[in-house]
Amino acid sequence: MKFISSKAAFAMVMLPALVATILMTQSCGKSGDVDSLYRDPSQPVEARVNNLLSQMTLEEKIGQLNQLSMPYGEGAFENLCDAVSRGEVGSLLNVPTAALSDSLQRVAMDSSRLGIPLLLARDVIHGYKTVFPIPLGQAATFDTALVKLGARIAATEASSDGIRWTFAPMIDIARDPRWGRIAEGCGEDVYLTSVMAKAMVDGFQGDDLTSPSSIAACAKHFAGYGASEAGRDYNSTYITERQLRNVYLPPFEEACKAGCLTYMSSFNDNDGVPSSGNKHLLTDILRGDWGFDGFVVSDWASVNEMVSHGFCSDPKDAAMKGLTAGLDMEMVSGTYIRYLKELVEEGKVSIDDIDRSVANILRVKFKLGLFENPYTGTPQSVKYDKAHLAAARQSAAEGTVMLKNDNGTLPLSADIKRILVTGPMADAPHDQLGTWAFDGEKDSTVTVLDALRDIYGDKMQIIYEPGLGYSRDKNTAGIAKAVNAARNADAVIAVVGEEAILSGEAHSLADINLLGAQGELIEALSRTGKPLVTVFIAGRPLTIAKQVEESDAVLYSFHPGTMGGPAIADLLFGVVSPSGKLPVTFPKSVGQIPVYYSEKNTGRPASGHETLLNDIPAEAGQTSLGCTSYYLDAGFGPLFPFGYGLSYGDFSYSDLAIDKSSYGVDDTIKATVTLSNNGKREATEVAQLYVRDMVGSVTRPVKELKGFKRVTLAPGESTQVTFELPVSELAFYGLEMERKVEPGDFTLWIGGDSDCTLSTSFEVTQ
Repeated sequence: MKFISSKAAFAMVMLPALVATILMTQSCGKSGDVDSLYRDPSQPVEARVNNLLSQMTLEEKIGQLNQLSMPYGEGAFENLCDAVSRGEVGSLLNVPTAALSDSLQRVAMDSSRLGIPLLLARDVIHGYKTVFPIPLGQAATFDTALVKLGARIAATEASSDGIRWTFAPMIDIARDPRWGRIAEGCGEDVYLTSVMAKAMVDGFQGDDLTSPSSIAACAKHFAGYGASEAGRDYNSTYITERQLRNVYLPPFEEACKAGCLTYMSSFNDNDGVPSSGNKHLLTDILRGDWGFDGFVVSDWASVNEMVSHGFCSDPKDAAMKGLTAGLDMEMVSGTYIRYLKELVEEGKVSIDDIDRSVANILRVKFKLGLFENPYTGTPQSVKYDKAHLAAARQSAAEGTVMLKNDNGTLPLSADIKRILVTGPMADAPHDQLGTWAFDGEKDSTVTVLDALRDIYGDKMQIIYEPGLGYSRDKNTAGIAKAVNAARNADAVIAVVGEEAILSGEAHSLADINLLGAQGELIEALSRTGKPLVTVFIAGRPLTIAKQVEESDAVLYSFHPGTMGGPAIADLLFGVVSPSGKLPVTFPKSVGQIPVYYSEKNTGRPASGHETLLNDIPAEAGQTSLGCTSYYLDAGFGPLFPFGYGLSYGDFSYSDLAIDKSSYGVDDTIKATVTLSNNGKREATEVAQLYVRDMVGSVTRPVKELKGFKRVTLAPGESTQVTFELPVSELAFYGLEMERKVEPGDFTLWIGGDSDCTLSTSFEVTQ
């Protein structure tokens, strides 16, 4: 997606006066013979849709399928108003202010023949003004209530500027951290992404769709985009139907069950069929299997891009294939508005197909209450509300993962005298916001350095030597200054990672090591012998084995947003205990990718005792070395597994039990475990339940997450944690491509990450 510049957006506040002039001079006002039943909110939505649809001309119908981005240039705004008044625009992207939003809605409501409101849209991905952690960081909280609250806050702030539709949640399963858009999603796991999808849909859309603060959610990218070959954005995917249904589609189905109003087709072609022209996805599955009654929008220009894919001969062919596949609204490329009328006249597109898509769009507009309340109704004062900032701080704290804490390095004592703060991300307010934070403002962002100075500056000396100017900086001149400062400090906090621009759309990397001279900075600081706390702020998992080894303690924060600095300060000094868990596996090296916990066992699984590269003698014979599935040079596992994360507590699991040993397909499994905090501090643990179907009609993953709970315990406290798992949730698409629970033997684990070992077994009968 592409966006207006901030200067251009600011300039648009001067245009409402022009709108008033246009309204007075328009000559295409509503005709007197319009049947106004559709304007009656007491009528059922479908009756209103059908009544309005029956009165629309073909041109007006096609207009509803047309989405434009805010235009600029000589005469562009006047031309836009003319198009809106003629009913040629159904939705607008990137309208920058509340005043302009209201002005354009007045053109639509007062100057077009039928008075159909515009649906104003914006990418509000992880906050509007108050920016929360990127979605990957929010997933690391394993806190669906907090994620829902974050989406609700984003909707409240965005709607104050007239935005009633966001292109979120992004719920692509992503198992390749080279793919920049892993930042926008919830990671590698089907269950975690599914429950987060529901939380975000519920938060954006709220309890009342007609509320001025409700914005329509958009589940994206439909479907399979996270499997882009080689982690390269926009690339092709090769997902089988079974894998699609078992792995990539469940979060989208959960969004549908949650009432998500819109979906977005993805850029990729899967098995040779671009998603924007894939009838199997957009019609057979989405509408036929799931009963979706909202509308589907293309991604930016993806209809026209089907020509580049080699799937369509020209833009006209693309318009035909997109519309007939079930793609209702076209984003910006304009093939629908140019060619659909001609295609209808030629008999290549039926009026029934047009009516179906228009009805889908009108249905959403009626459900949102836009016909009754098209104008901004949320006060501007909601932006940066104190409660919003507090929630963002909590989200950043809960989403930060402690990966290492040797010898109790953390939390730092408030009695220490001197701290060195260093690293290019320590005071980087723009980059701390992360990708897709177009409306966040760096002047309102509190960095790690800001927070430490504000909270502890009167209690200890905060020394700041950045060492490097930015994450890609290769100029090592500042490293010596940082090292000299470290020698005079009691502890060192090095904040490193990657700039916001290095992740997100179109920002894939072939190498995910620390960029620039950051590795040299960490190595040099480690040699000083001072306690070294390394804080990573990044948009993806990085290959950081060396830096983890060199550090005494490690915190990992996925671009934490506006209040990331205070959140990290709270964690460093023990005001809050770390509780984040990894939503994605961390590889040791790029060569392990894709690496994820829910892999298949294979016929020759590695045992952990095979010969490694450095154990092979010179001139070795052609020995088998075990003939199992592993890397000679990388060993048997990742750097950190899915679900991993330490705290200031010391948690242990014991006494795992289930209520029965055998269950029917309609039963619910009740599993309990004793969780104990053997540490000296109150802390929160995320207890996780995993299951394995030992034998299936097709091979099954070695583990699958099926539940989690956040549990806070005082020092020395124990509690019984109970999970209830319906047996129906063990269903999958097997050999016959039918979703069902297959009888047989299962293993169940409960623990603190996907490497947990405390287990029990049960049977599912026919």
